[in-house]
Amino acid sequence: MLKVGYIGLGLMGKPMARNILKAGFPLVVHNRSRAAVDELVAEGATAASSPADVAAQVDVVFTNLPDSPDVALVALGEDGIIAGAHEGLIFVDNSTIKPATARHIAAQLAGKGVPSLDAPVSGGDVGAQQGTLTIMVGGPAEALETVMPVFRAMGKSITRVGDAGAGQIAKVCNQIMVAAQMVATGELLILAQKAGADPQKVVQAIKGGAAQCWTLDVKPPRLFAGERGPGFKAYMQAKDLNIVLDTAREYGVPLPATSGNAQLFSAMLQMGMGDLDNSAVIGVIEALANEKLNIP
Repeated sequence: MLKVGYIGLGLMGKPMARNILKAGFPLVVHNRSRAAVDELVAEGATAASSPADVAAQVDVVFTNLPDSPDVALVALGEDGIIAGAHEGLIFVDNSTIKPATARHIAAQLAGKGVPSLDAPVSGGDVGAQQGTLTIMVGGPAEALETVMPVFRAMGKSITRVGDAGAGQIAKVCNQIMVAAQMVATGELLILAQKAGADPQKVVQAIKGGAAQCWTLDVKPPRLFAGERGPGFKAYMQAKDLNIVLDTAREYGVPLPATSGNAQLFSAMLQMGMGDLDNSAVIGVIEALANEKLNIP
């Protein structure tokens, strides 16, 4: 059985690592803050002192970190994964980072004989906890075949999109749609209410037709219950949209709707709502419309 390492035990990383452990894989963990490490060690994992220490002990090492510079540092920096590289090691990144960064890391690690998979995920904290994530993969098919049993402990849909960076390109596209759905949900709820209709009944009416989507199924009940905590934090959605727009500029693709949505998420951060769920972008719509969503 593969021995697995996991670095980055945040809102998503910790439950994903826990599912790997529950599936029976020996697990070595490392995190900047110690509490999450201690929690998983109490459940049977082993702690490591650094990314290099993790890599040296395992067959597959995962990262799940906030942004491109964090992954580059952990993978390629002093005492990073590259310092613990050995024959047979595979690197997998579950973070959402720039496709160009994923390709750079893959090239550097390939020079040490370590294949890389960029494998960002979608499905939020609920998907991470339940092991039902969607995993988008870029990198060698042979490495994916080796790692597939671990992926199956984390997700229900695993798709190899292409070579290095292709998983991150898929995540860029995913985040275009996610942001659009979050903004559209906020807009329709506030418009319905201010125009005199019951927004709960409106959601019930429209989600059986062409408007049906995961966001409309999952987010309105939480918003009606007054729950705006993550989920998926708004500041991470804003970060991802910056990656989307940077990638679009790199390839000369205009994204007018996404540019507008990025401004709304940026406004969330300026309004002190960065740690709320990405569906809490409704708060920006509320402020613009001078209309608060009623809690039934």
